[in-house]
Amino acid sequence: MNKKTRNAFPELSPDKLRWECDPTKISFSSTDELDPCDEIIGQERALRALKTGLDIKSLGYNIFISGMVGTGRTTTIKQLLEKMQKSGRVPDDILYVNNFKNPDEPRLIILPAGKGRMFEAAMERLIETLKTDIPNLLKSAQYTESRDQAVEAQQVKQRAMLKTFEEEVSREGFSVIQVQMGLFVKPDLVPVIDNAPTPLSKVEALVKEGKLPPEKFDELRKKYEKLSGKLENVLGRLRELEEETHALLKKLDEDFLTPVISAAIKDLMAKFTARSVQDYLSEVESRLAGNIELFKNQKKEEKEKEGAPDPYLEYRVNLLIDNSELKHAPVVMETNPTYINLFGSIESSSPRFGAFQTDFTKIKAGSFLKANGGYLVINALDALVEAGVWATLKRTLRNHMFEIQNFASLYLFMSKSLKPEPVKCDVKVVMIGDPEIYDLLYFLDQDFKKIFKIKAEFDSEVPKSEKTITDYARFIRKICRDDALLPFDRDGVAALIEYGTRIAGRQKKISTRFHVLADVIRESSYWAARDRKKSVGRKHVEKTVRERFERVSLIEDKIQEMIEEGTILIDTQGAVTGQVNGLSVYDMGQFAFGKPTRITAKTAVGRAGVINIEREADLSGRTHNKGVLILGGYLRGVYAQDKPFSLSASIAFEQSYGGVDGDSASSTEVYAILSSLSGLPLRQDIAVTGSLNQKGEIQPIGGVNEKIEGFYEVCKAKGLTGTQGVIIPHQNARNLMLRQDVVEAVAKGKFHVYPVKTVDEGFEILTGVEAGKRRKDGSFEEGTAHFLVDRELQRLARSWKEYAGLSQGE
Repeated sequence: MNKKTRNAFPELSPDKLRWECDPTKISFSSTDELDPCDEIIGQERALRALKTGLDIKSLGYNIFISGMVGTGRTTTIKQLLEKMQKSGRVPDDILYVNNFKNPDEPRLIILPAGKGRMFEAAMERLIETLKTDIPNLLKSAQYTESRDQAVEAQQVKQRAMLKTFEEEVSREGFSVIQVQMGLFVKPDLVPVIDNAPTPLSKVEALVKEGKLPPEKFDELRKKYEKLSGKLENVLGRLRELEEETHALLKKLDEDFLTPVISAAIKDLMAKFTARSVQDYLSEVESRLAGNIELFKNQKKEEKEKEGAPDPYLEYRVNLLIDNSELKHAPVVMETNPTYINLFGSIESSSPRFGAFQTDFTKIKAGSFLKANGGYLVINALDALVEAGVWATLKRTLRNHMFEIQNFASLYLFMSKSLKPEPVKCDVKVVMIGDPEIYDLLYFLDQDFKKIFKIKAEFDSEVPKSEKTITDYARFIRKICRDDALLPFDRDGVAALIEYGTRIAGRQKKISTRFHVLADVIRESSYWAARDRKKSVGRKHVEKTVRERFERVSLIEDKIQEMIEEGTILIDTQGAVTGQVNGLSVYDMGQFAFGKPTRITAKTAVGRAGVINIEREADLSGRTHNKGVLILGGYLRGVYAQDKPFSLSASIAFEQSYGGVDGDSASSTEVYAILSSLSGLPLRQDIAVTGSLNQKGEIQPIGGVNEKIEGFYEVCKAKGLTGTQGVIIPHQNARNLMLRQDVVEAVAKGKFHVYPVKTVDEGFEILTGVEAGKRRKDGSFEEGTAHFLVDRELQRLARSWKEYAGLSQGE
């Protein structure tokens, strides 16, 4: 039987393999002629979302910015917030003061910006003034005279009381001894023996010595006991008199000193009219009036010692947030959002008696309160991994109330507990994170969608246009200006734009991964400076790209070396049945590269269908498993419409030990199975990539540039024959940005790139035999590939039927 052969196939011309930026169409000769680009390039969708979120002040309209790193997320929000903050109102100052009724619950005071510092200073002056004025008033002649008169009047009452008692005691043969104690004296009783006061202990001694009759001692003792009862009454009246005197002196102090305190407080009330301040000052006035001893007991030589308790602590002011120097709404970029940095803390002093001590002056603010009335920008991942941050942030944004807590209490440290009065917060939070984090929070956290209602997505690529190309050049100018780099000439600019197209992965797109581009700009300037050039040209950009790849390409070099040595088996010439070169991409994070992989297939009679050896060995990913199942569907759809599908076929990635995923090899695998069935050998100088659907259509895949270049490197190392090339999906032609050396090899006819739409087209290239079409009667044209495959499947079906019949007969 003669086979219907075919030798000519459509392939891509060199101009289709790479988009090139024409330097002659660049209107400038050097980037020094351009204005730096300070705006964001190609993120109109994200900008609209951000402006919407920033303009809406309603509850929950916080913003989550998603996108790849380096697409301008942080730079964009900085620029927008700088514009927004200029029109924003300066927020109020936040203060905490002592709660005299309940010190564990400090009081909150909100004052207009700048007033907080003034109030703090005013309270300091109040204390300093009272520390001076009260002692001076206590030394005044008027106060001293009034005090002496009050004391003298009370002492006269005491003396009169004691005189009456002394006369009664004297008649009984006793005397009253007076001991001075404070403002008054304390009386005591002693017998009088021989006209001299004699303590009872000595009287008892006289009895023992025989100098005093015992009867006399007993008489004296009885009288002493009787008079002692009266003495207790006298002492009681004296204590009452002493208390009365202290009350009189206290009232005297109040009469003299309260006007001083009231005048000072009244002056403060006139300056600070806020209701919260008025209430607080009223409590301060009452507290000072009842605590005058604080100022009376101080000594001139007393000075505050480091670490000593502050006796005036309860009258201090904790100015938590001071916005006196702000000109607009605050913008806080918190790069380290730990709990304390973000929400503040309540500090504690050294342990005393086994417990940490704290008070309202130790309340410290974090970035959240500093951003109150403005904007707070944080990284989503950092906020999620820090203990307590996400839960507190959610609660605060949901309730619009912020409570400062003691961070140590989260870890069960023993400390005095404070519960400061909550602060009503008005903060627009902007979180920056990856799309995966957004999706995770959106679907698993019910509160997230309520408090982050705006999502701004930053694209990693934008359509290529004259404007974006000009913006690229202006971006180069900006980096050169900021880092003092050499300017780029038009060839250098064209090379960088081409590199941006390469990493975008599509000829009509250009990358917005500006952190990568900025590094290329810096390194290109370095190589230009090494060449003693005054500007950066194409060769410097291309050298930078090569150097960046070679720095991290050790693994690729090792694999290439094993292929060249024959350790990894790859053929680039001849033809083999059931064997084809597939193309794989190795993604190493920092870079990706492609290399060919031998894929083999074996077929036999049976009912197992397509056996995926990688799956059986637990080396196959879910997407690859799906591709193999689709492959089976394609085979049944084409060949099992008029007969049972009596096939057992095994496919394997030879020398693959690290796992396989993706469906880009599904077309390659079907070629190997078709070759095994038809007996048609497959060209080994052709490598294949492409996804397959059940209709036999070839679908686009990723990493097409890396795959083509990887096979080219292998062919180049083994020797280019002029027949080698790759088969790719026709849709991937628009993704091609091949290296210049590959394009040149294609131009010289040393390498080929074949775009295909169907399995039939690819199989014809690999075998040189026409695929053939199904006739009206359901059979295939003789001499075609489909005919050969169908014939073999018919044979397998008959064999299975015969085997099954024999088995039943037995």
